[in-house]
Amino acid sequence: MRDEVGFSAYLFYKHSGGGGVGADARPDEYGEILDPAACVRSCRQMIARYGFREIKLKGGVLDPEIEMESIRALRCEFGPSYPLRIDPNCAWSVETSVKVGRELKDELANGGYLEDPCATLEGMAEVNRRLAAEDNHTPQASNVAVTCFADVPRAREWNAVQIVLSDPHYWGGMRNVQQLSHLTSVLGMGLSMHSNSHLGISLMAMTHVAAACPNLTYACDTHYPWQTEEDEVVVGGRIRFVNGCVRIPEKPGLGIELDYDQVARGRERYNQIPFRKRDDEAEMRKHVDPSWRRVLPRW
Repeated sequence: MRDEVGFSAYLFYKHSGGGGVGADARPDEYGEILDPAACVRSCRQMIARYGFREIKLKGGVLDPEIEMESIRALRCEFGPSYPLRIDPNCAWSVETSVKVGRELKDELANGGYLEDPCATLEGMAEVNRRLAAEDNHTPQASNVAVTCFADVPRAREWNAVQIVLSDPHYWGGMRNVQQLSHLTSVLGMGLSMHSNSHLGISLMAMTHVAAACPNLTYACDTHYPWQTEEDEVVVGGRIRFVNGCVRIPEKPGLGIELDYDQVARGRERYNQIPFRKRDDEAEMRKHVDPSWRRVLPRW
């Protein structure tokens, strides 16, 4: 369907530090990001380097008032030609979700959306119903309330989700995402793509399947700017973005080759670190607040 696929600038609130442990600690390219001005600064850095033309803010971290102000600051800095989206990972109640949707109606218009503001399809349906009653038709997207094919028609029937975030890693592979594209197209729903931490192989798999989905018209998420050159496992190093897009190579398969020395290095690093599963609560308690607990909704 297309020769290149667009990705969004994916912004995160963060304390200072570039990640990594011990001798494998990384430089902090973006610095501390804990207020609207820092969000704008980090987004400016990311767009200057990668050319992204859509912007996503991972929310649910700070008070919703601060996060709304961050979205407003991004709109002020980059203008309405850059679609905006915010994803608080279900950290808000229905009441807070409605408030945010109401106050950011203009900022999330023109190609933006509100992603997983609260938990469950029932909750998102209520948010949409209450906003629609105010003539506010901000689309809602999800990769939390919609995670399998059976969820899609229910999300459409309840008008809870207008945009499904696909992912070849979680939806059963590339062909399944292509089928999801057909299904959402038939149901009149939009399609985007979710992202986890990934290197070049995963990024190119995402790019190929997104290129083959006719109605995947929203820029895909990507964590790639948060990875480092030293970890890349494909020959030639980092995948290039041009104007926020990755082009489909004119080569067989994914169009990339493995750098086996880098694969070996990755395995060595994996064997050295103590972590085997993600534990956000433990990390927050270790680095930020010893009493921190994961509570949903938080606001």
